[in-house]
Amino acid sequence: MKRLITPTFLMVLALLAFSEISARIFFAKDIDGRFAYGYDPQAGFAEHRDGTVKLFRAGGRRFHPQSFQSHRPPGSYRIFVLGDSVPRGPSFKEAYSWVLGEDLRRQGIQAESFNMALAGYGARRCQVVLKKVLEFEPSLIILHVDDSNKWEDEREWRRSQEFQGWHPRHWLMKVFIFRRPYEANLEKVFWSLVPEQVRLKGAVSDADAQVAASKDPEEIAARMRLAQETMVENVALVRRLRIPLLLISQCRVERDEGRPPYLSDHGLDAMCAALTGPGVYHLSMSEVFKGEEGPSYFADSGHLQSQGHRLLARAICRKILREQAEFGLAAVKVVVAGEPPAGRMATSRGKIAAPPVTESRP
Repeated sequence: MKRLITPTFLMVLALLAFSEISARIFFAKDIDGRFAYGYDPQAGFAEHRDGTVKLFRAGGRRFHPQSFQSHRPPGSYRIFVLGDSVPRGPSFKEAYSWVLGEDLRRQGIQAESFNMALAGYGARRCQVVLKKVLEFEPSLIILHVDDSNKWEDEREWRRSQEFQGWHPRHWLMKVFIFRRPYEANLEKVFWSLVPEQVRLKGAVSDADAQVAASKDPEEIAARMRLAQETMVENVALVRRLRIPLLLISQCRVERDEGRPPYLSDHGLDAMCAALTGPGVYHLSMSEVFKGEEGPSYFADSGHLQSQGHRLLARAICRKILREQAEFGLAAVKVVVAGEPPAGRMATSRGKIAAPPVTESRP
């Protein structure tokens, strides 16, 4: 009988152990919270002794790198924008959170605007981020409301629960250098090579299941219920702390055969409108883009192009300035109702040109 434990076997084992230990030592920051899959409140937040908070990409959270003081500076108006890939934007300085901060500062407001949006995050994981953000003395929370990404939230929740215990079947998957390639191959490589009938029989392809869920009426209804229940909890939480909350309801471009593209809010406008009240405000994307050649501002059915982000930032800025007392602003210079903020110029087509980007603190 051949020896099972050979020098080659021991060498491979030693290399694997060395790789895992090296990853956990030299890339500990990137791995931190990785197996919580977005449900670790601290993942992506580095809080330093001098009071500086730095955002970094870790634990399933691909934050835009930013930094701020844990305590809001005197006289500062601090805004946090939360949501999914839509408010995250095509880039950091093209997203409406950055443009909004620029517009407010142009009006003489000492504004800090931070982009906390994360691709693939649904209502549940956005709520985890919201609870963490409330520790940093926000002046205003802007919550981009969408009913999508429920599938991703549930999938990542199941994965996070697998790592709560030490059952032997999970031991191998607790090794970082095995887990990440396994997930990547399963979701993006392996299942695309397997015949469709096998995938359907196995019923483990995330991509197939996600597409099926997006078209299932029961799943759509469940998605809306979860979004509403989570929003009710969010509103109660923020209202209890007396922090203004602005809800931005997502809309999508629908392209039905035989008719021009049109915008649909999928019931999100009504849901958000029902939650408004003291300290809670609502801005509908479908209303913002209505009559503005709406679909032309979208990169696809839901994501905005940079000019779409600029238009949305302008609408948010106007709302804040018109209702400055309700939003907690001291007396500031207010633009005339209906006019764009100072520093913007109309293009020859009547659309709003982007303000010049300066290298200032986000």
